Amino acid sequence: MTAPSATADKLIEMVRAALAPHGLFVRGALNFSSAEAAPLLSDGRRAASVLLVGNIGGSLWPAFSAWRDGLPDRGGADPLDTWSKAVIGPIAEACGATAYFPSDPPWQPFQQWAMRAEGLKASPLGILIHPRYGLWHGYRGALGLEMALSDTGERMEAHPCDRCLEKPCISACPANALADERFDVGLCRGHLRNEAGRAGCLATGCLSRDACPVGDAYRYPLEQLRFHMAALEL
Repeated sequence: MTAPSATADKLIEMVRAALAPHGLFVRGALNFSSAEAAPLLSDGRRAASVLLVGNIGGSLWPAFSAWRDGLPDRGGADPLDTWSKAVIGPIAEACGATAYFPSDPPWQPFQQWAMRAEGLKASPLGILIHPRYGLWHGYRGALGLEMALSDTGERMEAHPCDRCLEKPCISACPANALADERFDVGLCRGHLRNEAGRAGCLATGCLSRDACPVGDAYRYPLEQLRFHMAALEL
C-alpha cells in the first residue's frame, strides 16, 4: 500500500515544482468515490482524483504580466484563461494527467471541488473565502489523475463570514449589489459604467471586496485589481 502513496507524493511535488515559476500552487486535492460521476480523463476513463491549481494573492501576476506584455495582441480577449492553459496544459501532459479549466466545457464544478478540498464556503460576493487569504485567491485549473491522492488541502474549521457581524462587504458596495447577501451582477456592471463606478471600483478595485478584513496582506496589486474589474465590466 505504500508504493501508490509514494508515487502520488512524488507526483504532487513534481507538479508543485513545475507551477512555482508561474506563481501558481497546488491548492488542494480530492478523491472521487466509485459512486460519483467523476470527470473523464483524456482516455475516457473516470478520474480517481483531482489536484486543484490556483493563485494565492497576486502570486501569478508577475509571470502573467510578463507573458502578456510579450505578445502583440496582449493575449487576446481572455488572456488569463489563455495563459492558464499555456502553463497548466503542458504540466498536466508531462504528469500523465488531464487538465480541466473553469472556462472550458464540459463545465466542471470548481467551486464544489474547492469546498470539498479546502473546506471553503462562499462569501456574500460569491467568491470563496479562505481563512488566511480571504477573498484574494483563485483557481486557474485542475489536474485529473488516475490514482487516489493524499489530502493536501488545509480545511478551515470555521467560516470567517459566520463570525463577521458587521458584514462590511455589504455596506461598502456603492451599487447595493449585495442586498440580501446575494451578488447582483447587473447592478454591479451598471455601476461600473457610470462616472462614480469608473472613478471608484473600476479604478481601484471592488470596494466590497476590499472592505473584507480577512487576508488583507494578500490583497491583489492595483494592476491586477483593475484587470479583474475591467473583465467584470464587459
